[in-house]
Amino acid sequence: MLSSVNPSNGKTIATYKQHSSKQVDGIIHNTHIAWLNWKTTAASKRSGLLISMSKQLLNQKNELAALMAAEMGKPLKQGVAEIEKCASACVYYAENASDFLKDQTIKTDASKSFVTFNPIGVVLAVMPWNFPFWQVFRFLAPALAAGNCGVLKHASNVMGCALAIEDIVKASGFPENVFRTLLIDSKSVDRVIENPLIKAVTLTGSTNAGKRVAEKAGSLIKKTVLELGGSDAYIILKDADLDKAAEICVNSRLVNGGQSCIAAKRFVVVKAVEKEFTRLFVEKMAAKVMGDPLDAATDIGPQARIDLRDELHQQVEHSIAKGAKCLLGGKVLVGKNAFYPPTVLTNVKKGMPAYDEELFGPVAAIISAKDEADAIRIANDSVFGLGGAVFTADSERGEHIAATQLEAGSCFVNGLVKSDPRLPFGGIKESGYGRELGMFGIHEFVNIKTVWVA
Repeated sequence: MLSSVNPSNGKTIATYKQHSSKQVDGIIHNTHIAWLNWKTTAASKRSGLLISMSKQLLNQKNELAALMAAEMGKPLKQGVAEIEKCASACVYYAENASDFLKDQTIKTDASKSFVTFNPIGVVLAVMPWNFPFWQVFRFLAPALAAGNCGVLKHASNVMGCALAIEDIVKASGFPENVFRTLLIDSKSVDRVIENPLIKAVTLTGSTNAGKRVAEKAGSLIKKTVLELGGSDAYIILKDADLDKAAEICVNSRLVNGGQSCIAAKRFVVVKAVEKEFTRLFVEKMAAKVMGDPLDAATDIGPQARIDLRDELHQQVEHSIAKGAKCLLGGKVLVGKNAFYPPTVLTNVKKGMPAYDEELFGPVAAIISAKDEADAIRIANDSVFGLGGAVFTADSERGEHIAATQLEAGSCFVNGLVKSDPRLPFGGIKESGYGRELGMFGIHEFVNIKTVWVA
């Protein structure tokens, strides 16, 4: 059985009987049959259904936000914003997919030669709990727009969200079985990948999960796109607007309770402004309201599960044991819940979990740098490479650092790192490979075919 447990109070919301192997095979078969028709559906028809789905999402945004709050603790206002973002992705691909997939003529010695983009079939999406709708829709919208179909293996604690997505697709008027949810656990993923009707896999999750899926898919020569962990570094230079930088940095660290791959995690501050930035940062972290995610005033809900909260606390304790100083938070709250307070660690150095590992929760690591060059070195001193940011009054200098010196897939200047349907998103190093969103995202799961005519 799969269970959804409310992290605010530890109570079980619902249990779900897992699909049997026979049921899983049947679902995949039916999705493949649906694809045989869907791949030939006119682009205009696909676009119209995506617009319908965007409207369906917006009509249900309050209900879906409440579901997220219950299943994984996301504050209501953040849940509503997540659904609105899903709707925007649907509209974006409805309006742009035809251009992205248009044949591209290339002059050669042939009378005619061009590149065309064909859908490849059924794609397996293995998705996490932290953005239970957005992670799915940033795959689903371009996949459907390209003429592919999908099956979803969602995180076991958000099966209510997974089934809601399937219902939304149906209610939007899409043909039956173009998208289905598989009620399975992680142990069953290998068998799904082995199914010959599964043509590719996209995964968002931990680096270890990505390695396992990539190994299995690679052994079967199946394409993968992986968006994995991150330990984003935000560089604060001496000419930065410190009050504005601290506000943005706090908001980035606490988005979704700190449970985001691209949430800021390491704050690399040049020594000249370290003291003042730290003061402002702690002040703004302390002002955030932690509480019931169903309360509109709440900024930070609980962590998604108690075991994840406990793992985070161990990372904090181990960092303190190695010399880090805790200026705020750092204490587990009493009760059958998964709350963890906003926490600030300073004197963070290499060899500590707060420096080397991903802290998936509301814990900020402030790291001192001698100067700009040292700050860039520290930012890049990580096995991860998902996102990064630099704060400076010299926007041209910031742009140069972001474009040429930071080792990450998304680099921002004077702003928090975020995904956008219009821009490619993904990482390097142990943060994964491939890109989602934008034109590049829709091209990941198509056959980029050369056609040559004598």
